[in-house]
This record gives sequence, structure tokens and C-alpha cells, in this order.
Amino acid sequence: MKLKEDFFTSKTNELGVTLNEVQKKAVLLTEGPLLLLASPGSGKTTTIIMRIGYLIEEKGVNPTRIKAVTFSRASANDMKERFKRFFPHLPPVDFSTIHSYAFEVVRNHFRRTGTSYQIIEGDLEKGEQETFDSSELPLHKRIILRHLFHSLVGETITDDQMEELTTYISFIKNKMIPPDRWSTIKTEVPQAVNILQAYEEYKRSGHRKLLIDYDDMLTIAEQALAGDRELLRRDQGRFDYVLTDESQDTSLVQHAIIEKLVREHRNLCVVADDDQSIYSWRGAEPSYLLNFRQAYPDAAVLYMEQNYRSSREIVVAANQFIKRNKQRYGKNMFTHNPPDQPIKLKSFADYVYQAKYLVREIQKLEQLSEAAVLYRNHSSSIALLNEFDRAGIPFYLKDADNRFFSHWVVEDILNFMRITFTDKRPELVEKIHLKMNGYLSKQQMAAVKGIDNKESVFDNLLNYVPLQDYQIKQLQACKETFREMNGMPPRHAIRVIRSRLGYEKALEKICERLGFRKEYLIGILNTLEEIADTLPTMEDFADRLKHLEAAVKTARGRKGQNAVTLSTFHSSKGLEFQRVYMIDLVDGTVPSSDDKGSADLMEEATRLFYVGMTRARKHLELIGYRKRDGKEVKESVFVTEVRDLVYPPKPNPIPSSVGSDLSANGKMAGSRNVTKAQIPHNPNAIRKREELGPGMAVKHRVFGRGTIVQLNDEQIHIQFGKSVKTLAVAICLEKGLLEPDGDREGLQFPEGF
Repeated sequence: MKLKEDFFTSKTNELGVTLNEVQKKAVLLTEGPLLLLASPGSGKTTTIIMRIGYLIEEKGVNPTRIKAVTFSRASANDMKERFKRFFPHLPPVDFSTIHSYAFEVVRNHFRRTGTSYQIIEGDLEKGEQETFDSSELPLHKRIILRHLFHSLVGETITDDQMEELTTYISFIKNKMIPPDRWSTIKTEVPQAVNILQAYEEYKRSGHRKLLIDYDDMLTIAEQALAGDRELLRRDQGRFDYVLTDESQDTSLVQHAIIEKLVREHRNLCVVADDDQSIYSWRGAEPSYLLNFRQAYPDAAVLYMEQNYRSSREIVVAANQFIKRNKQRYGKNMFTHNPPDQPIKLKSFADYVYQAKYLVREIQKLEQLSEAAVLYRNHSSSIALLNEFDRAGIPFYLKDADNRFFSHWVVEDILNFMRITFTDKRPELVEKIHLKMNGYLSKQQMAAVKGIDNKESVFDNLLNYVPLQDYQIKQLQACKETFREMNGMPPRHAIRVIRSRLGYEKALEKICERLGFRKEYLIGILNTLEEIADTLPTMEDFADRLKHLEAAVKTARGRKGQNAVTLSTFHSSKGLEFQRVYMIDLVDGTVPSSDDKGSADLMEEATRLFYVGMTRARKHLELIGYRKRDGKEVKESVFVTEVRDLVYPPKPNPIPSSVGSDLSANGKMAGSRNVTKAQIPHNPNAIRKREELGPGMAVKHRVFGRGTIVQLNDEQIHIQFGKSVKTLAVAICLEKGLLEPDGDREGLQFPEGF
């Protein structure tokens, strides 16, 4: 035991790192399966690195016999750097992503079987996405899928459809779903099953080499380890200890790979937090953690519940909030950090004030890198970066999404505007003719394209192309509208395009036909109006879009600089900031409309919100609004729940004979004694001293919901919202003023609260 104590003592002296008792147990329990459930800010990475160092320094394990696998490349690099700082004298350990390890297996398997292969995923060369000869496709996943979509659906796939299609394919691969069940997976992409079948066939037989994407690396590695005994024995013999980090993000096929790797020695340490599993849409399998002891009946399970990151107010609220979920381990996150400031909740009258408020608040800060603005959807970032850019606030985009600026809705609006400068370009009218009030057919558009007289396209249609009577009137109105729009400010022009030219109605029909989300497309139009606001000309608007697109690219390179971070909730996991602003917290966005239709999705949405809350160290603001684009919106149910936790609802008024406060001497604040006759009998009241205890959730007849934070023979201290009241124990019991709050679990408070 002396060696173990010396190890921890030496690391405290060398590094200033002191582990708590649970962390020490996680370091020392090296043999057999271990599930380490690590709450946010609980020192997970430090514990992992110390465990690996202990294996090498104290147990004499060769570093090459240790395999550490994590979900992302960033996490793998972080652990590698942390290990180097903690143990600079030790040889490196094999830290890698699961994809990196799977590729090793695939490469060895193909070398053994003599299979020629080519990887078809990664960055595209500029211009590759749009131009290709279908007879000889560039060997890239997205280009192949684009071609197959066009062949089977008869239309060009949009960026949003491509994103959903690739997610659909990854989900199927990571869940190991057989072909006969592909059709059971919900997707809005037309003919998704047929496209996937054609894609798989093309990869196998459409080229002289076997084509594989990143998902194939996982499925092929799992199949290789299952079917090639020699390969499996070789890899099982390479490592004596395997550790997986961020295991709540790991998919079924990834778990299957790891289980095969550790089958002989079973020295597996799984580090995870089931409360932070937020990637089910791409195949993550959080149920694996809940069922860990079914796979490993003798596994040890440790709970790292102490949060070192956040203030007491944030930890207490987040801990209570996550308990709304049922499918989870019964953890109780707590902290010894001192109280700081209450969680702030903001609700603006209108959406437009949200970004302006953030600009004002962040302009007050010196250390911009200590602030983050978090949102559910990428689309929220556009209005933010527009306002921040105008205000000269540098920002870093954690997960920049350039699809907005190349979206077909944005291109449509620009084409409408271009026609206001000249209506003599039939190629422009062709791009939007199906999305305005002219009701032109493709045949009529083809006919007018054949007329090359440099005159107005509308005049040529009216004079030379056979039209229906209703079309003549509509085309004349369109021509006049475009003429009136010449020189119009861009925001006004967008509204004319949406209404008088019929673009918004056309979008509704496209949504019905192709399954696009109407709210998303209308949101793009609303964001374009925000960008156009205050700009004098349509040329300025087009230039502004180009500027913002360049600003997004620049923002990607500001990591580590003094810039405010803009990030989705998903991409913020693993990060922490002094100040966190969570925005767009309205019903239908957080949680989404889809979330509310499924108990599982609602639990994941709850976890996602919890991840956002726990990024904050001291300052957390939850921000919403009551109206957007002229329509009333409701507050997010999550914000309502947090409000009830932080600011409990006021109790119902009590009879005037009962005063407003009860002091420790049994008198009400009005200095009037309370008799039994004045307080109605409560059958649920707590009548015995032993039924009370610190951390217990209770209801007080006057003050409402609270939590017992301290108790002695004479006095009881109960936190109600932001204040702690001191009451007389004897009076509370005698008068039946307290009852258990069965709707809530109690809070855990450290000693000395």
C-alpha cells in the first residue's frame, strides 16, 4: 500500500495534482472491467492519465501494451499532450480514435486477403462537388451519392438532403442494421433505401478496387475480427489494458470491436457519462452503459460526481434538471465550489433583441475567450455573426457551417434580385421560373430560351410563346413587379419576393412535395431579411453575404485567440467557459418539434440542454423571446423547469391570520403566536425529528418548495430559491409546517454549506 500512497504523494508534489478518493480508486482498480461514470467537470481526463501512469510506473506495464481509445481526434490529441506533460520521462502510449484503430484492422485484413481498396471520404477538391462525368465518377462518397440521387429521383440533391442521407447511412452502419430492415429507419430523403443499395453495389463492383468510406472502416473491422481468428488473436495479444473514453458517444459496431479486443484479458476501463450521450442520431448507443453489468457481471462501477468546474448554483440546478430523465444511472453531481451568482433567465419581447443584447453584454468583456454563445441549430449562428461582425467583436466558430451561403434559397433570392437589374437573361429566369407567380412550364421556358433577340424575357414570353390566359395576366404582373423593385432596399425587396412574386407559397409546395422542413426554409428567408436590414442597395446585400461567408472562414482560424466562441450545444461538449449564454430557448427549437414526439428524443434533448448548462463555470444565462417574425412563441419547457428549480413558484396566499415568516422562537414575523386552530391539519406533515435530514426536498406551508441544507437539535436551515431561512425544528414539527416533496429528489450539499 505504501507504493500506492507514494505514487499519489509524488504526483501531488511534482504536478500539484491531488485526486479525491473516487479518482484514486479509479486509478488503483486496474484489473478486470471497470465502468467509470464521470459527471461534467469531475476531472475525468486527469484521472485517466494518472491511471495510465500508475500502470506504467507502479505496475511495470510496458506502455506499448496499453491502448487508449477515444471518440474524437481532438480528445485523442488532448490525452496525448496531457500524458506527455504529466509523465515526460515515460515512452508514449497508443492514444487513438476508434476509427484510427479500425483502419489499422482493415488495412491488416486487406493485406492478408490481398484486397485492393480505396478510401472515398475526406475533403473534396474545389469544384469537384459540382462537375463530374457520370460515366467516370470521381471517387468520393458525396459525389457518388449525388449522382445516384439524380439517377433514381430525377432531381438534384440539396445540401440538406445530402446531410440527411449521409446521416441515414452512418446510422445504419453504426447500428449494424441488416439490409432487410433499412426501410424501417425514418428519413425524409426520397428513395433513401434504393440509393443506399445502389451505393453499396457501386462500392463493391463499380470500380476495379473495393471502395470504402469511414463507416465501412468500422463495419469491415468488426467483421474481420469476427471472422479472422488469426487477426483477432494478433490484436488481442498486442494489448493487456484497454481504456475507452467518451464511451457514451460510442456506437454498437464500435462497442463490438472493443469487446472482441478485450475478450481474453477483460482489462477494460470504460469512461463515460450517460447523462452526456447526445449522438443517438449518428448511432451512439447509450443503453450499452446502462447494460454494462449484463456484459460484465463482475464489473466495478465508480461514480465521479464531484464537479470542480462550476459554481454551486449551476451544479445544483443542473443536477436537479437532469433527474427529469428516467433512463440513467442515479448520480448526484455536487461541488465544494462556493456560491457565486444565480442562473440568469432572459426573455425578450421579440427575437431581434436577442443578438443585440448579446453584443452589448460581450462588448463589456475584456477576456472574450472566456465567453461562449451556444445554440441548438447551426442556423442560429448566422444572425449572431452578422451582429458581432457589425459590432467589431471577434468570434471563433467552433463548428462553422458554410451551407447557409450556398443554400439554394439564398441563391434563389439573389437571382430574383439580379432580374431587377435586367430581365433580358433567360438563364436567370429559368432558375426561378418554377418558384414565382408566372406558372411557366419547363416547355415554355425552353421555348423562350431559344429566342435570342436581347429583349425582355417577359416580353418574349408574352409575344412569342403560346400561353394560357391566366399566365398572361400573371406574367404582366411579374414584369411590373420586377420593374418596381429596381433600386429598392434589399429588405423591402425580399418581402416583395416572398409575397407579391409568390416565392413563399412556392416554398410551401416544395416542402410538401420533397419533405423539406418549412420552418427551416422560412428561417433562411427571415435571416436574410435580418442581414439586409439597414443596407441601402441590393448590391450592398450581395456584398454583405460574400463578406459574411469570408468572415466564417476567418473565424475558423481564431481558436485560442481572444474571441468569443459560437458553438452548437453538440460541439460544446468537452469545453468550459467562465460565461455561457444559451440562446433561442423557445418551444419547437429547444426541445425541437420532433423531440416532443418521442420519449427517447426528449431524454436526449434533456441531456443536450444539460451539456450546455454544465459548460459554464460561474455565469450562465438562458435566453429566449416571446415573438419571432410576427408570431408568438412559447418559452422552452426546459427553461420553465430550470426557473422552477432556481426560483420556486410562490406559494398560494395564506390566511391573513398567518404572518409572512416564522422565526426560530416560534413567532411569526408579525409577532403573533400561531395556534393549531389557525393552521389546517396536514396528513402528510412531518411530525418526527428523525424524518428530517440534510439534502432532503421538502414543502413548507408558506414558503413552498425547498431543500434542507443544515439541521441541528433546535434549528433547521432550508434553502428556498436564492435565500436560506432558519426555522425552529419544534415548531415545524408541532404545527405540521413541512412535508416531504415527493415530486423531487433532494439536493446534495457539501459540508459547511
